[in-house]
Amino acid sequence: MSHRSLPAVVLVGRPNVGKSTLFNRIVGRRRAIVNETAGTTRDQIEQPAHWRNVAFSLTDTAGMFGQSEDPLQKLVVEHGHRALQTADVFVFVVDGREGLVPADLEIASAIRSAGRPVIVAINKTDDRRARAGALDFYELGFEPIVEISAEHGQGTGDLLDEVIDKLAKLQKGGDQHEEEDHPVVEPRIAVAGRPNVGKSSLVNRILREERMLVSEMAGTTRDAIDAPFQWHKRQFRIVDTAGIRKPGRVARSGPVEAVSVLTARRAVADADVVVLVIDATLGAADQDGAIAGEAERAGRSLVIAVNKWDLVKGQGQEFSEKFDDKLRFDLKFLEYAPIVHISALTGERTPRLLEVIDNVMQGRQRKIPTPELNKFFAGVTASHPIPSPGRTAIRILYAAQVGISPPTFALFTNVASDLHFSYERFLKNQLREKFGFLGTPIRLQIRKRKRKTERDKAQSEWARGKTPAAKSSAYSTKNDRRTSGNDRGSKSNDRRSGKGQRTRGKHGKR
Repeated sequence: MSHRSLPAVVLVGRPNVGKSTLFNRIVGRRRAIVNETAGTTRDQIEQPAHWRNVAFSLTDTAGMFGQSEDPLQKLVVEHGHRALQTADVFVFVVDGREGLVPADLEIASAIRSAGRPVIVAINKTDDRRARAGALDFYELGFEPIVEISAEHGQGTGDLLDEVIDKLAKLQKGGDQHEEEDHPVVEPRIAVAGRPNVGKSSLVNRILREERMLVSEMAGTTRDAIDAPFQWHKRQFRIVDTAGIRKPGRVARSGPVEAVSVLTARRAVADADVVVLVIDATLGAADQDGAIAGEAERAGRSLVIAVNKWDLVKGQGQEFSEKFDDKLRFDLKFLEYAPIVHISALTGERTPRLLEVIDNVMQGRQRKIPTPELNKFFAGVTASHPIPSPGRTAIRILYAAQVGISPPTFALFTNVASDLHFSYERFLKNQLREKFGFLGTPIRLQIRKRKRKTERDKAQSEWARGKTPAAKSSAYSTKNDRRTSGNDRGSKSNDRRSGKGQRTRGKHGKR
C-alpha cells in the first residue's frame, strides 16, 4: 500500500520546536532523530499513522524557517517547500516557551498561500511559562489552536481529533478505508554503506524524484528515510540510511551521528534486501564488510551495488574483472551476493539493479517441496559423501524446509549433530546452484534423529493402522508390561504377608 495514496498530514514549524518528538509520538515509535541541536532533521520523514480508525500519512519536515547553522540549510528549505505542496492538512507546531516570534509569521504566510486547512499546535505547554503566552498565537489567524506537550503526550489526542475532523471534510464517501482492509505487503530494501558513496543519489534515481538531500558533504543523511515505489506492478519500500562509519569515529563525532548510525543499523536489521553501495573509485573497505556482516547475521539478502562506475568504466573489461575479483576477495563471505555496476548520477544500469533485487526477493521466499528436497540431498551426498570423524558414516536420513526469508532447512542425520563447516558451505552452494537462492543466506539446522525402541515402533505402527502383526506386537508389549506389573505386585504382597522372611522370635524380634 503506497502511503502517498493516503491523505497527507504535514508537520511544519521552526527548527527545534518539537516536530520530530510529536512525529514519534503520533506514529508510536522513535522514527525521527530527536536532539536539542537546531536543524537535526534534514530530510522529510514519511510514515503511515491512524487515529479513530482513519489512516493517513504523516510527514515530518525539517525546520525551514528561522536561524540555523546547518551548512545544508538551503537544500533543506528547497525540499521543505516541495513537501508543503503535497499536504492535505498542516499541523503548525510552535514553541509555547518562546512565544510568537517573527519566523512563525513567515511560516504562517507560506502555508496560508498553499490553501490547505491548518491546525496550530502549541508545544511544551506543560511549562507554566508557555501557558501565559498561548493567546499570542491567535495572531497567526488559524483555528483551531491546541495546547500540547509532545514529550509527555498531553493534548495529542485532542490534536489528532482535530486532524481527523479536517480530513473528514476533505474526503467524500469514506472510501479511504478500502486499502486498509487489503494491505499490500511491501518488501523493504535498505540502501546502506559508508558515508558519501552515493546512497541518496541512488534512492532518488529509483524514485525518479529529488526525494533525498544530496550533497558532497559526508553525513548529509541523518534519519533512515523510506518511500514506496513500484517495479513491474510490484510494490516495494526503499530506505535510505545514514552512512555508517567505524564505531570509534562515530563516538568522537557526537550524539547526532551516534543516533543516525543506530537508526541505520535498525533499518538494515528490519529490511528484506540490503543493497550495499560501494564507491567504484575507492573499492571495498573493512567497514563495508562489517555492514554486510550485520546484514548476513540478521538473515537479510544482499546485493552489492558498485556506484560511480561511469568514472572508471573507461579503463576496459580487464579492469572490471580485476575489480570484481578483488571485491570478492575483500568480502569473502559474500560470494553468493550478486554484483551490479551502476551510476546513480547517470542512471546507468539502475533498471538492472532493480531486476536483480526482484530476483533476490523471489528467491528469498522460495519454498522447495519436501520430496524434491530429499531427492536432491540423496544425490549430492551420494556423489560427495559427508566427511565422518568417527567409524560410522554420517548419512542425511531426512530433510525438510522449515522456513523462508531466509530459506532454512532441517537435516536429520543418523549420528551427527553438526557437520564440518566446509561441507555445510558445500551444501549451501549446491542448494543455491540448484534452486536459485540468489543473494540470500541459507540456514542449515543439523539434528540427530532419535532412535525408536521396539515398543515405540510397534505403537507407532499400530496407531497408523498397519498389519495385525503390528497390532499383535503392540498388544503383546502392553501385556508384557501388565504381567511385569502383576509380578511386581505379587512380590509386594509376599513381602507384606511375611512369606520368604525369617521367623520372628518370642517377643517379635528376629
